[in-house]
Amino acid sequence: MTWTLARRTERMNPSAIREILKLAERPGVLSLAGGLPSPDGFPVEALREASARVLRDTPREALQYAASEGYGPLREWVAARLANDGVVVEPGQVLVTTGSQQGLDLVGKLLIDAGSAVAVETPTYLGALQAFAPCEPAFAALASDDEGPKPEALAGAAGARFAYLLPNFQNPTGRVISEARREALVAAAQAAALPLVEDNPYGELWFDAPPPAPLAARWPQGTIYLGSFSKILAPGLRLGYVVAPPALYPKLLQVKQAADLHTPGFNQRIVHEVVRDGLLDRHVPTVRARHAAQRDAMAAALRAHLPAGAEWQPPRGGMFFWLRLPPGLDATALLPRAIAAGVAYVPGAPFHAGEADPRTLRLSFVTLTPAQLHTAIATLGRVVHEALAEQAGSALSLRRAA
Repeated sequence: MTWTLARRTERMNPSAIREILKLAERPGVLSLAGGLPSPDGFPVEALREASARVLRDTPREALQYAASEGYGPLREWVAARLANDGVVVEPGQVLVTTGSQQGLDLVGKLLIDAGSAVAVETPTYLGALQAFAPCEPAFAALASDDEGPKPEALAGAAGARFAYLLPNFQNPTGRVISEARREALVAAAQAAALPLVEDNPYGELWFDAPPPAPLAARWPQGTIYLGSFSKILAPGLRLGYVVAPPALYPKLLQVKQAADLHTPGFNQRIVHEVVRDGLLDRHVPTVRARHAAQRDAMAAALRAHLPAGAEWQPPRGGMFFWLRLPPGLDATALLPRAIAAGVAYVPGAPFHAGEADPRTLRLSFVTLTPAQLHTAIATLGRVVHEALAEQAGSALSLRRAA
């Protein structure tokens, strides 16, 4: 039997991160690759008690089919929580999704036609590129700097279906868009009539100071906002949400219904049980403190073990360092050697919609202890130093041969 695949499958590719994680499972490999929250930060006891309460008090409702929009009290909680950040929305604008990754998939199906332009940062979240790609967009890479996309780049993207932005501790770079840049970006998007899709999975994970108000607080009618419980509670719950302008919500709901009818109601009720009494205000600060110590440990190790010519900036929140290797090195080519030496990372190339910088790579710091981080970066440093020595030796041989 010969199966004929849909044309959209040609745009589907395996996740580079997931493939590297398989290699990182080898014994003795310290993984800096996965964007996984540390299991040490999961509020296991609170979730256990919440599960018991749900099964005791509302077992029939929790285990039955549920509304496609999501569990009403949880949607109300999300709307109230966003109001603290200046995002004024009604619960009826909140759609609960099976992880924020599903939110990206739904947004792509809702807004992208084959050949339509979608503007993305340089670099951007690999999972968003994967979610949007089957809809066959023409990706437009927005010129970016250390503060994120440049306002003039958004002005030049007029006509795109939307611009996808991650303002807070971006995956992969860890950068945060400043207050002034956010104002300028929203002004440019409004002038260009360019809708925004704002993805915020890391905004609660700040170290020294919270990030500025979301883009959705500045232009609610022109922004779709995505949030997640994965990084602040547990990713295994697969719970996220999309906040859409009222004009878009009915069609977004229809896309959700076609995808999976609804996100598991049992999970939604558990999460509502643990957040409604203020757990996040007690729990998330402990996660921030742990991540900040790990960030500091990686920064110290990078300073100690990486050679001159390597570039990075310690992030002010989130989970990632973005490293640029010295000139002449290729992060993808170097990865097999690094894994053989006992350390894994994610090359930066898959995070680019356009031309990639082969010298870049992403390092996650939240799943290893400070001691393990020091060992991992020391190992990476040795691999980089060896590659530079080989590069210098080859250059010397060429000069002698000439």
